[in-house]
Amino acid sequence: MTNSKTSSNNSSKNNELYAIAETSGQQFWFEVDRYYDIDRLNAKEKEKITLEKVLLIKDKKSISIGKPYVKDAKIELEVVSHKRDRKILVYKMRPKKKTRRKMGHRQELTRVMVKSISIGKTSTKSSSKKESVKKETKPKSEKSKN
Repeated sequence: MTNSKTSSNNSSKNNELYAIAETSGQQFWFEVDRYYDIDRLNAKEKEKITLEKVLLIKDKKSISIGKPYVKDAKIELEVVSHKRDRKILVYKMRPKKKTRRKMGHRQELTRVMVKSISIGKTSTKSSSKKESVKKETKPKSEKSKN
């Protein structure tokens, strides 16, 4: 019983920082220094990609939940390789009609490694400089009443 307790403590130490982000029409649980297979991206190997649609970030101190996205949060990914998933067979048959159709499908995937998860100016595993661009707002014109 003590082994399971220590393993749960070790897993909680590993999960001190994670983020849930949206990419490829799906939501993924991202942790630093782990790789994930997501739908094919138009990027070359060793290229860096930034995800800004972050739904949740948990670090050692707090949890940030977005409405719908966390402001100034980003996840930096590095493309490791492009590959194809296992083949899925689709077989369609209409009984008593001698109609049969067999098709296969292999999904195109991109394997990415999570380099850093950051919110605002803080980041982990790599220092990233944030460039902010301010939009100038024009004052609303007042309508004069006659």
